[in-house]
Amino acid sequence: QLQLVESGGGLVQPGGSLRLSCTASGSIFRINAWRWYRQAPGKQRELVAAVTSGGSTNYADSVKGRFTISRDNARNTVVYLQMNSLKFEDTAVYYCNAPSVQSVRGTYVEVWGQGTLVTVSP
Repeated sequence: QLQLVESGGGLVQPGGSLRLSCTASGSIFRINAWRWYRQAPGKQRELVAAVTSGGSTNYADSVKGRFTISRDNARNTVVYLQMNSLKFEDTAVYYCNAPSVQSVRGTYVEVWGQGTLVTVSP
């Protein structure tokens, strides 16, 4: 069974930093792209950052210059989200998403993690 597990969330003061990790497991042949989403209380889930298999990245305007998404080139099943200069409005549950995971059987599926809570507060 394909699975994504996030880690690294927690409580941080405004201006601080956190690094989220997402690790995939299961019968994976290839993960073509990774995305990080977040959902704040009372709000819709929004795309925060994305990285393609070729390394191209995209960011929401609200996090540009502060967040960095990166793949672990040594381990193709891990992706990170480095979050700097955190603000109150970054408080949310952060979800890892792999929209196109190719299994060893050749099938393609979308996989979501369970989410990790990031709270920015004094």
